[in-house]
Amino acid sequence: MIMITLNRDKLAKLRTSSEYFNEKYGVEGTPKRKDFEARANTYYYAELLREQRKAQKLTQQQLAEKIGKKREYISQIERGNSDMQLSTFLQIANALGLRFAMVVG
Repeated sequence: MIMITLNRDKLAKLRTSSEYFNEKYGVEGTPKRKDFEARANTYYYAELLREQRKAQKLTQQQLAEKIGKKREYISQIERGNSDMQLSTFLQIANALGLRFAMVVG
């Protein structure tokens, strides 16, 4: 059995994730924070599409051909280097057989 002893003084000095984000990107609602959150969302959705493409054993080229775009565009999206429009996201998702529902909460 392994025993781990935590140092309470060190733990007390740790920042929460909210404190870290507030310090690095500004508090919620500020332009800098909104920009960070938009880039994070772009990355998140790009990852979803990339993982699904790979799960279906499709190359970027094959996916690009399905939606009438260039392979380089798919690559940019998957790296989070392109701010894709909703229509493009839905076009890619449809080509991958994904379905989404919008929920108003």
